[in-house]
Amino acid sequence: MREEMAQREAAELLRGHRKPRSPHGWGLLEALWLLAFYEPVVTEGHLRRKNLEFIFIRFSAWEFAGCDKLWAGLVTTLCHHIRQHFGALPLSVFHVLGSRPRFASGFSQREWILKTGTCLRLWGLLLVLGVGIAILLVALLVPGIKDHHALKVVGSAVASLSGSSLLLGAFSILKNFLVSEKKKIERLTNSERFAGQLGFMSKIRGEVEVLVDFLAFMEVFERRRLRVVLEITSLDLCYPEKVAGVFNAMATLLSDANAPFIFLLAVDPSVIVPCLEQTGCMKGLADNGYAYLNRAVSLPFSIPETGARSRLRSVEAAIQTREDLMYRIIAGNVAKTRRGGHGGGGGRAAPGWREADSEAVAWIHEAFRCLHDGSDVLSRYLPENGANVRRIVNTIPITLRLLLHRSGASGILSPRAAAAWVVLADRWPCRLSWALQCLEDAGQSVPAADPSGKSLWSIFQENVGELSALRQPLAKVLSLDGDPELFQAFLARDFPFGAGEARELLGVTVNLDHSIRRQMGLLRGLDRL
Repeated sequence: MREEMAQREAAELLRGHRKPRSPHGWGLLEALWLLAFYEPVVTEGHLRRKNLEFIFIRFSAWEFAGCDKLWAGLVTTLCHHIRQHFGALPLSVFHVLGSRPRFASGFSQREWILKTGTCLRLWGLLLVLGVGIAILLVALLVPGIKDHHALKVVGSAVASLSGSSLLLGAFSILKNFLVSEKKKIERLTNSERFAGQLGFMSKIRGEVEVLVDFLAFMEVFERRRLRVVLEITSLDLCYPEKVAGVFNAMATLLSDANAPFIFLLAVDPSVIVPCLEQTGCMKGLADNGYAYLNRAVSLPFSIPETGARSRLRSVEAAIQTREDLMYRIIAGNVAKTRRGGHGGGGGRAAPGWREADSEAVAWIHEAFRCLHDGSDVLSRYLPENGANVRRIVNTIPITLRLLLHRSGASGILSPRAAAAWVVLADRWPCRLSWALQCLEDAGQSVPAADPSGKSLWSIFQENVGELSALRQPLAKVLSLDGDPELFQAFLARDFPFGAGEARELLGVTVNLDHSIRRQMGLLRGLDRL
């Protein structure tokens, strides 16, 4: 969108159109002058303008999840960012003196029309103020008229009335400058009776309409179109009634056909739809959350399945978020360790720790290299979700350090195998927990038939029928798993972990919820009573 802004701006300048203005610096004085004494007009030339500016506002619903009305947080965020973008003074003056642009009659290209009524009122007040001050001065200073109290009363009354009108306008501007729209809405929502206040929503609507009119004014002033882009995230982390409140706020803001708002709603429908169906906003839609989403969203965009290169870029981005795990830094540390292993006096202070740390760094580097290698089969099993990729990247160093601490570098497992185990636990937590529970139960019940020589996949196959019988109590846990066919390919073909390797890795597995196994063990025990 920023690239589109720059391209359109350059194209408008090439066509010979006037350069856009900014309400900052000297442009602020010009904007205040036009706000006070001129009325904007939307002409045909303005409607033909192609250049535009996007005002980006990020709204994380999770930050406002604790307030009673989440939609109020959305409106206050909008007001705060608009005020911050254009400045408090122009918006305060617009509240008192500004007016919404009107459409031109015919093909007139005149964008500003003098406010004759405002000018006449201002000059009239100044004239009356001058007359009142003159009468008061004459009554006070002229020797022959000093004793006439009537002139003093008339002069002071005229001066006071005209001056108070001017001071009242200045006070209104100062009040709007000091008390922002955000504070006004927060004051309304903090009231103990705000839910039952008559016209509460109309007050909120009024504040939003002032913002819309102000944006329309600034469009004419800046000589370009303005669009406010609200990116709504983390909505799937909030309570159902708060989710419905945000949708209601979006509908309120978009109820005006000319509203300059664009909402980017980044959500997981599988989480949002049940939230909507639990609230009362589904009346008349047969309790169908998908039908409600189809009516609320005007441009649906479901992110397609990511390709191999996108997944590798996701891994690289996740690695770079951790400074201590950056791919190039780790590679440089490994090279330095191999070149300068003899060290100086500082190296003798803690040789055991330094040697263990360099060994762990080398293992972490090797594991990340396998994840980042497009030719390695492990990269094909990386999840599409960026949050899952970051969890894997954060878990691998901990798992490898624990593995080295327990078994040492002479163990039976390689860094690649440990990385594959972390991916397995992240992508199929339910099926892996079932296989591990069956392995544990087999070793406890019949020690003579210890399945240490079997593969983990064969153990899972032998007990998959029992898992199928328990799919109803384990439905929510099973929904965490990825593609079952990929699970079979992972364990049966690409990474055939044995029972002994599984037992060794279980002690260092930190990204697998062990309460799942305990629940499975309880269900198996009850089923066999």
